[in-house]
Amino acid sequence: MVLKKLETNSLDHILETMIDTVTSTKNEVFSIAEQSRHEYESIIEELDEVKKLGVKIVDEGDKLEEQVLKARKRLSEVSKHFKEFSESEVREAYEEAHKLQMELTMKRQLEKQLKERREELEHRLSGLTNTLDRAEDLSSQMSVVMNYMMSDIREMGQALETAKQKQDFGLKIIEAQEEERKKLSREIHDGPAQMLANVMMRSDLIEKIYKERSGEEAMAEIRNLKVIVRSALYEVRRIIYDLRPMALDDLGLVPTLKKYLQTTEEYHKTKIRFCYSGEVKRLPTKYEVAMFRLIQESVQNALKHAKASLIQVELEITESLAKIIIEDDGQGFDLNTKKTQSFGLMGMKERVELLEGEIFIDSTIGSGTKVVIHVPLASQA
Repeated sequence: MVLKKLETNSLDHILETMIDTVTSTKNEVFSIAEQSRHEYESIIEELDEVKKLGVKIVDEGDKLEEQVLKARKRLSEVSKHFKEFSESEVREAYEEAHKLQMELTMKRQLEKQLKERREELEHRLSGLTNTLDRAEDLSSQMSVVMNYMMSDIREMGQALETAKQKQDFGLKIIEAQEEERKKLSREIHDGPAQMLANVMMRSDLIEKIYKERSGEEAMAEIRNLKVIVRSALYEVRRIIYDLRPMALDDLGLVPTLKKYLQTTEEYHKTKIRFCYSGEVKRLPTKYEVAMFRLIQESVQNALKHAKASLIQVELEITESLAKIIIEDDGQGFDLNTKKTQSFGLMGMKERVELLEGEIFIDSTIGSGTKVVIHVPLASQA
């Protein structure tokens, strides 16, 4: 396929059209989010009213049930000693029991309807929450695209000779930014955000235990809370470290890896062995960062998904090649089946391809996983 060379004005026109389209789509997503948010608030209010009414109806039903039992007992006594009561007394006892039974049936039916309505509202709330989350995620993604397209890409267009070059250049930057943002967002949501939410729940529980039980039980919960806070702090520090390990710039790849693997081993209580062969020397930043990320991703996969008890990391650097081997004794996975960790493996493959290297993954269910990476270093000389 042959691409015809386009003038800068044509490229800028295409870019403006893309910006207009993204802006329009972003506004539509925002409108959907606002409508969903209003509906969410309305359902919250209705759900609160339904819950309050439900409690009231249940209470009234329980009281009616006591009255029905008394009326039935009265009717039983009248029926047993029929001759001792007048006809009007018998009829009154029967009508009273029947009336109360009908009221109780209606209360229970109303209680059932309120319960069904509450479950329906809760289900709608769950769906709206997912819609709002997806709308927020889409809005964030489009903001990244907008920020990029409205920056200095117009000036870059003058330096790019073909539309193919401009497309490749732009898409790689956007994809890299978006992948990092998604990863960071996912880690914050699954890590510190969940832990802090748990801290809030535990703090309420501690207050309740202190008031209703004893100070000793409250102190036990506080000790548990400290463990959660310590874990959250570790996760925050780990995410900051993941963004850019400062030791990598100051000390280099090998010392930074040793420190990272030692810290990871101490926190996760999983044995990690590190072996390095070759001369300890500094490499260009892009190689040190890429290899650190590749090892980091493999170790995290082994910890999170493989449930490994032993992880072995080997690094060998020669004049022309860097060889990395990460092997674990975890549960392994089927290479032909997509799993949750496939997203991370895809990112690793793309990172290795950018370095013009090769990656080999060998895994069998029940037999662990082995990742071998070769990165050529000849081009850095």
